[in-house]
Amino acid sequence: MTSLLPIILIILTVIGYWLGRQRSQKVAVLAGGLELLHSRPAYHGALTALWCSLPAVFIYGVWLIFEGQIVTALVVAGLPEHLQALPADQLGLLLNDIRNLALGNIVSQNGESIVAAADHFSSLISISHALLAVVMLGLVIVGMVLAVVRIKTGMQARNQVEKVVNVLLLICSTVAIFTTIGIVLSILFEALRFFQKIPLSDFLFGLKWSPQTAIRADQVGSSGAFGAIPVFTGTLMIALIAMLVSVPLGLMSAIYLSEYAHRKVRTIVKPLLEILAGIPTVVYGFFAALTVAPMVRDFGAALGLDVSSESALVAGVVMGIMIIPFISSLSDDVITAVPQSLRDGSYGLGATRSETICRVVIPAALPGIVSGILLAVSRAIGETMIVVMAAGLSANLTANPLQAVTTVTVQIVTLLVGDQEFDSAKTLAAFALGLLLFMVTLILNIVALQVVKKYREQYE
Repeated sequence: MTSLLPIILIILTVIGYWLGRQRSQKVAVLAGGLELLHSRPAYHGALTALWCSLPAVFIYGVWLIFEGQIVTALVVAGLPEHLQALPADQLGLLLNDIRNLALGNIVSQNGESIVAAADHFSSLISISHALLAVVMLGLVIVGMVLAVVRIKTGMQARNQVEKVVNVLLLICSTVAIFTTIGIVLSILFEALRFFQKIPLSDFLFGLKWSPQTAIRADQVGSSGAFGAIPVFTGTLMIALIAMLVSVPLGLMSAIYLSEYAHRKVRTIVKPLLEILAGIPTVVYGFFAALTVAPMVRDFGAALGLDVSSESALVAGVVMGIMIIPFISSLSDDVITAVPQSLRDGSYGLGATRSETICRVVIPAALPGIVSGILLAVSRAIGETMIVVMAAGLSANLTANPLQAVTTVTVQIVTLLVGDQEFDSAKTLAAFALGLLLFMVTLILNIVALQVVKKYREQYE
């Protein structure tokens, strides 16, 4: 029943919109014409729909938040005293078994008390869902009736709708801001726990990355080596190779499509180019591992070079191909948006097309181009699957792109895979890497914004 409530709410909201609109038109006709209405009928319908949906949605959210806690408290209160006196961790496991039994799943223990508690849990959930349905439907009907009855010719429905929309936009903005703050704080607190175990200097300037605990004391990193330089070196190397591939190809393709290509060619080539952005990254990973890597290895062997089966070059090239649409599509849009008057003025002064593109169009579109490149850099730094399949997991400190390397995101995934204890340096190292990666991308954003600001002020 609970899963049907949103659908029912949407249907009743649409009905409320229709009733509010019809009621406003009828009131206007009786008063002498639609021009006597303060607001258009659509605003009266929207206001009625808001009266139907907002109170019910609020109650629905609050109900679902507190339902579990209240039901759990009632189930615990109905347990025998010796079960209520269990330690918190054992009681939590017991409640988990009760929930699983109520849902029909396999449980670790299945006594009479557990079965009775599971039945009690199921009945409480059924009662809660029934009450929720009654309350929500009651609020929707009451809100619909009140909104329709209040419709008059002088009612400022538009103003009320705009106020509600402004409040909703403010709430959404606030949620987005606090979500960002919560993400940063959650990473920061866990990273601080890591730095309590591992010195910051060792993390920032260490040259060996081996978070796994070794079996023998004579192995490297027997107590864990957490030097982040090899990890970030691999990240920057792969990202740099990717940008060396994607920026020239993406920018040149954008210039061709916007300035040289015929309209028919543009309508065909641009969608085909943007298909690259829709290919799953795992497919690029297979392409890198099964096609590009053997080609690079065979070519390097023919030249007498020692090429690893997993290399930064392969990962960077394939990643560069993947992010070409991010640069080409955005650059094409901003180049097309450059006013034609700038081009005409350049042509009037005797400049050729290539001179106009290089000295007028590109500088004018530079803010958007920088934004596209920044988006591509962020995409390259955050990519994981291609690196895992093409570059490997070895944290090698090397400047040779033909060797295997790893990246920050790959290490974060590796450290957090499986059952982990969040009080060990190994697991907490993932949050330290995430915090450092966040700082690096923040610096890149600041630099890019300064470039955008400089040229935007010049051409506005």
